[in-house]
Amino acid sequence: MSQPKTDISHGRRALLGHAALASTAVMAMPALAAAAEASKGAAATRAGKTPGSRFVTKDGTEIFYKDWGNGQPVLFSHGWPLSADAWDGQMLFLGQHGYRVIAHDRRSHGRSAQTWDGNHMDRYADDLAELIEKLDLHDVVLVGHSTGGGEIAHYVGRHGTRRVAKMVLIGAVPPIMLKTASHPNGLPLEVFDGIRKGVFDDRSQFYKDLTLPFFGYNRAGAKVSEGAREAFWLQGMMGGIKGQYDCIKEFSEVDYTEDLKKIDVPTLVIHGDDDQIVPIDGSARLTAKLVKNATLKVYPGAPHGLAVTHQDQLNSDLLAFIKS
Repeated sequence: MSQPKTDISHGRRALLGHAALASTAVMAMPALAAAAEASKGAAATRAGKTPGSRFVTKDGTEIFYKDWGNGQPVLFSHGWPLSADAWDGQMLFLGQHGYRVIAHDRRSHGRSAQTWDGNHMDRYADDLAELIEKLDLHDVVLVGHSTGGGEIAHYVGRHGTRRVAKMVLIGAVPPIMLKTASHPNGLPLEVFDGIRKGVFDDRSQFYKDLTLPFFGYNRAGAKVSEGAREAFWLQGMMGGIKGQYDCIKEFSEVDYTEDLKKIDVPTLVIHGDDDQIVPIDGSARLTAKLVKNATLKVYPGAPHGLAVTHQDQLNSDLLAFIKS
């Protein structure tokens, strides 16, 4: 009678042993997962890509950025009041063609920190420089749309072209949007005061209304994408009103003439001749004359938001220019 009791005791001990091993394994899983993530993070850091896609600038501002793929780096600067998401069509395309594609949310825009101070072009250019240095980018192609075109031009004006291979200015604001004695083709200050009032009074509705001229959807026969309009509105509302309000002065009143004269790398200037936001005669046509080795490519009938409305054409032109 005693032998069966001994067998049962052994069986229980075996079961308890297995349970203890299983419990230990379960308890160890979070630690193992954390170790695996740390290992991946270390590998990503060694590759120059920071996990989480955020970094903190010297003045303590957190900047969000995307960093995808491998190969020669192409860095995108977005327009106002958007975010890095405005470049998704170009980033996916060039990433699929073997390039490392990077885009950040300008401070107070998108997912970056919303700051009270520092929403000016000098700081924007320095933020860009800090990102380039953090990722240790060399032979980089800088691509800027609208305000982003001013940003990359001012980056060169402040930091030079030591790390830059080529530049692309798309619907860009340089040399200056404001009408002045030396720039008679600019727009009167009242236009930008109206933008400030629209942002202050009802930013949400203003951004919805802005999508119509931005994409040329107010033109007869235009094929309207409600999705594109909603994406624009969403990106705009992600940002902070203070920074976006301050930025209006930066894209309208800053004179980038001297910055453009310092660009000494091959530069492609792309602009739609039906751009209702940044008219071509006061911007691209002048920029192409100020920048050495610049090539002007005009898209007939294209609006300001041509990265969306003319996505395939733009992607093809970007790829050809980068490869050239």
